[in-house]
Parts: sequence; C-alpha cells; structure tokens
Amino acid sequence: MSVLTAVARNTRPVRDVLRARGVPRLLGSVLLGRLPTGMAALALVLLARHKGADYTLAGALGGAFAIGQAIGGPVLARLVDRTRQPPVVIGSAVIASVAFAALGLLDIPHLAVVAMLLVFVAGAATPPLEPCLRALWSAVLPDQKAVHAAYSLDAAAQEVLFVGGPLVVVGSIAVFGGAGGVYVAAVVGLLGAVWFATAGPARHWRGTPGERHWAGPLRSGQLVRLLVVILFAGGTVGTFTVAITAYAEQAGARDAAGWLVSANGLGALIGGLAYTTVPGGRDQSARLRIVVGLLAIGYATLLLAPNIWASLPFAVLSGLFLPPLLACAFVLVDKLAPAGTVTEAFAWIVTAFSVGYAAGSAVAGVLADRAGAYAGLVAAVASALVAIVIAVPRFAPPDQH
Repeated sequence: MSVLTAVARNTRPVRDVLRARGVPRLLGSVLLGRLPTGMAALALVLLARHKGADYTLAGALGGAFAIGQAIGGPVLARLVDRTRQPPVVIGSAVIASVAFAALGLLDIPHLAVVAMLLVFVAGAATPPLEPCLRALWSAVLPDQKAVHAAYSLDAAAQEVLFVGGPLVVVGSIAVFGGAGGVYVAAVVGLLGAVWFATAGPARHWRGTPGERHWAGPLRSGQLVRLLVVILFAGGTVGTFTVAITAYAEQAGARDAAGWLVSANGLGALIGGLAYTTVPGGRDQSARLRIVVGLLAIGYATLLLAPNIWASLPFAVLSGLFLPPLLACAFVLVDKLAPAGTVTEAFAWIVTAFSVGYAAGSAVAGVLADRAGAYAGLVAAVASALVAIVIAVPRFAPPDQH
C-alpha cells in the first residue's frame, strides 16, 4: 500500500494537469498537428529511395526539412509574440500541407533542386505548435508546480510522434504507395493545426509586453549556450534515423527501419512518462548534464548489437533520456528568456534541435554511402559527447544574466 501511495503522490501533478480545463484538447491537437514532424524523417528517406534517389540525396532532403524548420520556427514564433496564435498557426499549416502534397508528385532524382525547395518550404512553414503550447501553460494551469509537471508531460507526449509517426508512414505507404507518407502528413498536419488554433486558450492568448530587440531572446548568452547543447542532442537523433535505415537496408530488412525508429520513440515515451514523476529540482544545470551523459550512453549501446533485430532493445534504450533532457531545457528557457520573447525562445529550442538533426541527417547519409551504417552510429554517439562538454559550465540563474 505504501508503494501505491508513493506512486499516487508522485503522479498527482500530472493528473492535475490533465484534469485542467482545455488541456486534453491542447495536447491532442498539438500531437496531431505535429505528426508530420514525426513522419518526415522516415517518409522523406523512403520516398526518395522509392523514386530511385541515393542516400546522399535522401539524407539531404531530411536535412532541408529540418533546416526549414530551424529558420521558419523562430520567425513564425516572433510573429505570434507580436500578434496572435490562430492566424499564424493556420496560415503556415496550409503552406506546409501544399508543399508536402506537391512533393509526392515530383520526380525527385531528376528534379532534386525543386524537391529540396519543396521540403524546405514544408519545414519552414511548419506551424509553431510546440512553442505556442508552452506559452499557454502558465495561462491554463494554476501554479508553477503544475507548469513544471506540464513541461515533463509535454516532452513525454511529444514522443508519441516518434513512436506513431514512423508506423503511420509504413501504413500510409502500404495503402497509398511510396508517396503515401507525405500525402498523409499534408492532411493530418492541417487538421491538427486548425483544431489547436480554434481552442479557447489559443484564441484568447496575448504576448507579454517587453523590450523589442532584433536578436530577441538570443541576447541572453546563457540561452545561446543551452541552444548549442540542444543542437548536438538533435545531431545525435538525426544521425540515428538515417544510419539505422541504412543499417536495415544493408542487412536486407528495409522494413525493420520503421520498427527501429519507432522503438527509439517508444523508449523516449517511456523515459518521458517516467520523468513526469520526478520532482522539479533547483539545479536544472546539474540535472541537464546528467541526462545528456545518459543520452550518450544509450546511443553507445547500439554499437553492441550483433544484428539488425537485436538492435530493437538498444533502440528503446537509446531513446529513454531525450525527454528528460528537453524538460530540463524547457525549465531553463523559461528562466533565461528575456520578457516578451517566451514563444520565440521556445521556438529556438525547436530550431536548435532541427539544425542539429539536419546536420546529423546529412552526415549520416554521406557516411552510409561511403563508410557504411556503423560509422553513422558512431557519429551519433560523438554528437552526444560534444553536448556533454558544452553543458558542463553551470547556467546562470535569472539574476545573473
């Protein structure tokens, strides 16, 4: 009974968050609207291979999507901070959906430049649902304890994308052919964005007045260093997606790629849900260093797998510590961002991760073609190790930045 009592006590903040008015709809709509992000990496690789492109181009497409997100995310989020959420969210979703749909009709190997442009547009117009949701937490929840729990739950819930996204891609291709992944991404992305933007909290939210500066939240040096940590963490995940797909194809089991990417997302989902029971600590800097180290160890275990299917449990393990890392980052962002820049600051987290993901995806594509999939997995571990080094100095508290 004492164990059950302890579990109930630890999970109460999360249950309080889920019972708050409007929260289930906000979480559900963001998950649906962001499903294309969880689908894009695998959908683009498989679409490119289906149309006869090599892994270098396939990896470059994934990189172009992530770079588009990296550039468009902060711009759209700054528009949100200065205007309102619904017009920005719905307008950008329409553009992204059209770009995805057009990509499915394209002869990618012969129109590679056009394909890169369309993928870039789809990424740049990705609605800023993540930062918009995080900007709403303080408005829809009663206290800071609930907000902290929401960040942890948010990070865990987002991992549903990376569990379900690859499986949706596999199912979409089975039903609609090689372009099915991008077609389904176009539809569900728009539906989720409209569902979120028409919710009451999103319609009523207004940004906090603050000093307008061309650099926005990037005038905080501590925030910039945190973003670099996230960038290299993103490099680890981006490298993994392409490298594990190449590994599966080299092993003669291309379909295993979807299961391995989903297993990685499942591990992240488990890790995120487990982290919601961990109380918020005062020193998020120390906690961040620990979880980045654990992230590196998790990906290093993939190098031990003797064959493709034996990689499944290691793929789960490698995903465990990404949500705790992101949850720590969200708390630090909330403290380090200058007033009036909160939505953009959260968007920069997405951007940093996307830039790292893009670099990792491109590097893994080149390594897969020239040195084999194993080299890509080594690069994933190396990226996490760099993140550890950058995270070593303590992030300054609010009164020191």
